Amino acid sequence: QVQLVESGGGLVQPGGSLRLSCAASGSIFDLYSMGWYRQAPGKQREVVAGVTKFGRTNYADSVKGRFTISRDVVKNTVYLQMNSLKPEDTAVYYCYLEDARSRFWGQGTQVTVSS
Repeated sequence: QVQLVESGGGLVQPGGSLRLSCAASGSIFDLYSMGWYRQAPGKQREVVAGVTKFGRTNYADSVKGRFTISRDVVKNTVYLQMNSLKPEDTAVYYCYLEDARSRFWGQGTQVTVSS
């Protein structure tokens, strides 16, 4: 089984920055990718950003140019640097890890952008 522990969420003013972290542990079999989804109240979960085992990244159009995903291969940790945050970025952010067997999820971390 794989465990994902997220950290770094919180309350920030519009225009501010936050950095989310997600550390993976357990039996990871042939890692494919890691990344982040988010879910705002009353909305469906949506992809934010991902990074493959080859280092290829992808981003939702709504966060391009503001968010940056990165990873530490040795630590099995993925990061999401979020800059120029907007109120519409408010959501619970979920980390995921996909390997050859399944996709695993973290418990989620709340990000609130408000003045």
